[in-house]
Amino acid sequence: MILRRFLLLAPAITVLLLLQASAWVPRYGQTQNQSRLDTFIEASAGDARLLNPVLHADTSSGRIVGLVFDGLLKIGDDLRLHGALARTWAIREEAYLLIDPKLADDPQTQVVQKLRDGLLAPEQQSFAALIRGIEIVPASSRVLAPVAQNTGQRALKVQLPERVRISLTRVVPDLLPKLRNLLGQDYGQNIDRQAFVRPAQAGGWSNADLEQRLPVLEHNPIIQFDLRSDVRFHDGVAFDARDVLFTYQAIMSPRNLSPLRSNFEPIKLIRILGRHRLEVVYKRLFSSAVNAWTVGILPRHLLSDSQLASDQRQRGALPAQKPVSLRHSNFNRHPVGTGAFRFVQWQSSEFIELERNPNYWDGPPLYRRYYYRIIPDNLTQELEFRSGAVDTYQVEPHQAHRYRANPHYQAFSALSHGYTYIGYNLRHPLFADQRMRRALGMAIDTQSIIRYVLFGEGQRVTGPYPRQSPWYNERIPALPYDPQAALSLLREMGWQKNSQGWLERDGAILEFNLITNNGNLRRKAIASIVQRAWQRIGVKCNVQLFEWAVFLKDFINPGKFDAVVLGWQLDLDPDLYQIWHSSQTGPNQLNFVGFKNARADRLMERIRRVYDSATQIKLAHELHALIAQQQPYTFLFAPQGTRILDRRIVMRNAANQITPVRAGGAGDLFYYMNRWQKLAHDTGW
Repeated sequence: MILRRFLLLAPAITVLLLLQASAWVPRYGQTQNQSRLDTFIEASAGDARLLNPVLHADTSSGRIVGLVFDGLLKIGDDLRLHGALARTWAIREEAYLLIDPKLADDPQTQVVQKLRDGLLAPEQQSFAALIRGIEIVPASSRVLAPVAQNTGQRALKVQLPERVRISLTRVVPDLLPKLRNLLGQDYGQNIDRQAFVRPAQAGGWSNADLEQRLPVLEHNPIIQFDLRSDVRFHDGVAFDARDVLFTYQAIMSPRNLSPLRSNFEPIKLIRILGRHRLEVVYKRLFSSAVNAWTVGILPRHLLSDSQLASDQRQRGALPAQKPVSLRHSNFNRHPVGTGAFRFVQWQSSEFIELERNPNYWDGPPLYRRYYYRIIPDNLTQELEFRSGAVDTYQVEPHQAHRYRANPHYQAFSALSHGYTYIGYNLRHPLFADQRMRRALGMAIDTQSIIRYVLFGEGQRVTGPYPRQSPWYNERIPALPYDPQAALSLLREMGWQKNSQGWLERDGAILEFNLITNNGNLRRKAIASIVQRAWQRIGVKCNVQLFEWAVFLKDFINPGKFDAVVLGWQLDLDPDLYQIWHSSQTGPNQLNFVGFKNARADRLMERIRRVYDSATQIKLAHELHALIAQQQPYTFLFAPQGTRILDRRIVMRNAANQITPVRAGGAGDLFYYMNRWQKLAHDTGW
């Protein structure tokens, strides 16, 4: 009887004890721990890989790089470029015109005089206002790189004759037609470029090749940067123009395998005009040139070849005789930049610790410390957030509505500037036929994925641009969900179901591996749904999950996979050269699916040469349509992301007034993080 009474009373006693404890155990919101209030803690499912602004290619690394390093420029709240390490910048152009030798005696003088006389005409007044000067430049020699790889061409040395240099106040993409209005519409069409080449050296170079490398008019856009003189790296060494030049050289060095190389390849040279002034001269039109200078700047004094070699020998990372590379530098785990936070320590698979830079040129952050904690499990992230051990939480789609309605948190929702996709390795013979990729896409019910995996928190996408950008082509229809049509396409290719229900051709079953990174529940769910969808039409798909570092190093970077579930987070820029151009398919480059299409290449190259936004939009829409037709990816959706903060996190404006936190113009919640601080009590907002 006593035991029975105890068993009946025990739950009630336990409840009373818990209620009593709740009266005196302080909740996190009631604590006054100042060091915790001064620390911002963020959680991530995946660890960083390389804390180097010119080498990293993953989101986790990019998050830390963005805090530790600054670029010359940054994207502002108004989505326009603003100065960072550069106070100001200006863009102009120098163009070089070949002189047509068919003109009468003294053709150089004739061309210059014709141009000057023509510019005096009233109808040329607006064009004449753009020209700063016209002059003849001496003959010069030049080495031409091969037009394309694996063609048997060798670098070719040419002797250029005197040319006319035209200096302009801004870039004029249609300059040649304007000049031909003054010189004649057939000007330069029959210049014999073979005359510039020594006969014994011209092997493998056609007239068309020479014309491509030596156009009638060579555009040389120039960006002049005036740098800040009050910036120091975190180790106290002053930043100057030589660090910018070094960063460019590091990106272009083939030893470093930088994924950013295509953004800087159009540069002809960098002129240092002073300690805090330089000019970047481009060898052709490149409309995205300025955007590229948002890249973080490296410290030259820490990364010279001799220092890299010494570092690598001391760590036994490489034999002494092997060429040094930034990829093997200890710097990648102990970065030194100019950013708002400086590096403290990195415990792999646990956390990365930063501390505020008290001498930051734009004013030090209000938070003293920043931790990037690696918590692969999403449920654990949420529990850590709810307990106060983490300051922000990226909610799962099924939680979004609940958290947005919860008055105890600040919720920020925005459509991602990227998308989730299934990428096919086009080097694999199985995916070489576009019909295979289309069939696999048509077997997937993407709308159901949005409904049941995202709980409606996302939008369908059909191509490679952010859904909310002007480059996205709204006219392209989504791939229909039609398993029977998918099966018909596969049968058209010769695949027939065997007695076990698997598609088979020439005695081989249609089987491949679909991989994604471990710790991302959404991608794991998508992989499982896609696996079942393909199995229903007879495709044998094996799903494999890998830790993030292994996933990148062993599969994505070397291009050793069949198919992958991944996502892109993109800039608001029409230039997709790095991700889709056929020249970017090598190891550690971003076109890791191996997409190669000559028409797509031409469109991307034209987008880079066009400075008019309306024309860029038209070309981007064409590129979108072409990639959607080729289906190198099965484009799935752009997620609607919701991130929450404790209500005690506030923002101080320029007048030092406390205001609610707000996201930046591009939907970036962390845009104003340097102005955030955590109060001891809720403001009541």
